[in-house]
Amino acid sequence: MNDTVTVYQYMENFVTGINTENATSQSLECWRKMCVARTFELNVKKAFDAKAIRCPIYLSLGQESIPAAVSTLYKNPAIFAQHRAHSTYLSFGGDPETLIDELLLKPTGCSGGMGGSASIQDKSISMFGHTGFIGDQIPISVGFALGAARNVLTIFGDAAAEEDYAASSIGYAAHKKLPILFVCEDNNLSILTEVKVRRSWKIVDVARAMGVAAEDISDDPWEIMQSVSEMIGHLPALLNIHTIRHLWHSGTGIDGAPAYDRFLLTREKLSSMGLSSEVAAIEDEAAKRMENLWQTKVYQRVS
Repeated sequence: MNDTVTVYQYMENFVTGINTENATSQSLECWRKMCVARTFELNVKKAFDAKAIRCPIYLSLGQESIPAAVSTLYKNPAIFAQHRAHSTYLSFGGDPETLIDELLLKPTGCSGGMGGSASIQDKSISMFGHTGFIGDQIPISVGFALGAARNVLTIFGDAAAEEDYAASSIGYAAHKKLPILFVCEDNNLSILTEVKVRRSWKIVDVARAMGVAAEDISDDPWEIMQSVSEMIGHLPALLNIHTIRHLWHSGTGIDGAPAYDRFLLTREKLSSMGLSSEVAAIEDEAAKRMENLWQTKVYQRVS
């Protein structure tokens, strides 16, 4: 995707389209969530490298724009996610303090200290923890939507899309016209294996064949918000969102610089909209808040 050409078209569509009156506030709301997630994850990395966190971790660095943008428009769904869900938890209103406790495996954590990084749950935001079986949140969320009759968000990775129960569950959601938004965070990797090595089909084509509205898009937040705004009135629907995982599948290692950093690109685009001072203030506030939280809860001192 040629960012410099297409992203401004999506921004213009978003600003002049369905959400005209709230475009600026929604853009800044999305940015605020991205800043909270980014600064939280940087502190997780720091604590993990210092061996203050001892459970396996799955960081969402680089992928923050997806839950931030989705949550800005898709309000109060029941959430079924997998690993790499710190940003999802925070974007939908989860308490960063209880997430820190969870990563420290304390009983005061959002999952009682028993889920760690991989299985985040919190009844207060209707987020249900993952069992560890890849992609099993997809059929579970479909069953929930069938019984609960409320909006659902199901987030999975590109590898989970390949599990045999994924396609059949999406098809059943289409048959029952269930209010589910399926989001595939497609970072093109199953640990280290690229999609092209694993399969020759696309999840959007499978979903469309079953009668589900589906789009293949980038992780640009305005593109995501535009797509969500169009889809939430026509559920079930599926978004396959191409993104980049900055660090290893698990842990804090890195094999090389990412092709791009959506966080930095979003900052630049917001500044080009004349929001430089707001952008800087939001980022600074998020950084200070997360740093102080981690200092007091992990290192026992206030910066």
